[in-house]
Amino acid sequence: MESNSIVSQDAEREDISEYVAHLQLHMTLQARNLVPSLNPKNQDSREELLHQTQANFEKLISRQVI
Repeated sequence: MESNSIVSQDAEREDISEYVAHLQLHMTLQARNLVPSLNPKNQDSREELLHQTQANFEKLISRQVI
């Protein structure tokens, strides 16, 4: 019976962790939209790739369990 309780608590923690990770990603992306770009609108593909890589990295880091 106690193992069911532990599994339930683990599932709750995972749900909360997933929610927090999603919220952190959303807030990061929103913050980027609030900061005006210093560059012209036509970014080169290397800079676009860098931004996408950074966003993916932040997403992975925010989902790691501490």
